[in-house]
Amino acid sequence: MTATPTRAVQRPPSAAQRPAPFLRGAPVRRVAAALSFRNIGAVYVWLVIVVLFSVWAPDTFPTTITVKQVLNGNAVAGLVALSVVPPLAARVFDLSVAYTMSLTSVLTARFLVSAGLGPGVAVALAMTAALLVGVVNGIVVVVLRVDSFIATLATGALVQSLITMVTDDSSITGVQLLAKPFSSIAQLDAGGITLPVLYLLLAALTIWFLLEHTATGRRLYATGFNPDAARLQGVRTDRLRFVTLVASALLSGFAGVVFASSVGSGSPTAGTPYLLSAYAAAFVGATQLRAGRFNAWGTVLAVLLLGTGITGLGLATSAQWAASLFTGSVLIVALVLTGGRLTLPAALRRRRGSHSRVGSEAASEGDALSAVDKETAE
Repeated sequence: MTATPTRAVQRPPSAAQRPAPFLRGAPVRRVAAALSFRNIGAVYVWLVIVVLFSVWAPDTFPTTITVKQVLNGNAVAGLVALSVVPPLAARVFDLSVAYTMSLTSVLTARFLVSAGLGPGVAVALAMTAALLVGVVNGIVVVVLRVDSFIATLATGALVQSLITMVTDDSSITGVQLLAKPFSSIAQLDAGGITLPVLYLLLAALTIWFLLEHTATGRRLYATGFNPDAARLQGVRTDRLRFVTLVASALLSGFAGVVFASSVGSGSPTAGTPYLLSAYAAAFVGATQLRAGRFNAWGTVLAVLLLGTGITGLGLATSAQWAASLFTGSVLIVALVLTGGRLTLPAALRRRRGSHSRVGSEAASEGDALSAVDKETAE
């Protein structure tokens, strides 16, 4: 009797025998996704703008002086743009940032020139006024339940009336604003790069860390995506919205102090030109890096893109309307691009759509919030 030959059973390779992820091209896919137009399209648009103006104004645009001008000239605009990022992350509009910036600008100048106070005291009092504006915004929006768009616009009008009372719509100037140490707040430089650029980087780093690497940031995004789901999970959405409005007022108020130091005067309309560009940068930034989410570094990238375009237009043409046309066009394009993307993530929508009863919706929204936490942590 002969033995029947048996065929060896082929087993699937173990985890140790499988090809490593890098052999399957995973890093290549990640790099390709990171460099895709969908992720960093503003960088490619920025490069196109640089090439365009280098050809249009070859004698003045492609120089180190222009680079420094773009950085130094847009640092204050970047601070104002970053000030609206935390509220927008929680789906709150703060249209009073421009007025808060003007307020701290004129109050700092008034305390220095008319009251004869020292720079430290003057800045502290001006920032206290900005804090009060933020608290008022929080009370009106969160406590009184007034729509943030209307509420902050109304608060801004009240702030503007206070500015008119203080200045009679005239700029406040004086040698105290040009003397050190107050002038050093914005005019001190290293290699031609002024301190406001450093303030911008520090503010962006702080907001980035808060939104991307803390539980508070995850809760802010969850509040913005779906406040009801966040509230069901115990997130204090009202408190978060209140805090973001206060933080927005403080950062825009600091931008006003920096502005007064840089130009040597307190202007009653200091913040007005920055409102449109701030929201344009924030919405363009929401299409970059963390697509669909307002984020710090995307906003900084958008500020530099806008600043490069406006600087290039200033060097290539003397038309006064060119800068506003460019900013408005970029904002419209950004709103079109983000219109369908500033929504709940797919995981959230699937979980919410799969339940119909209230109890099931609550459980689903809890899973959705966990999905937001997980996605943000990644």
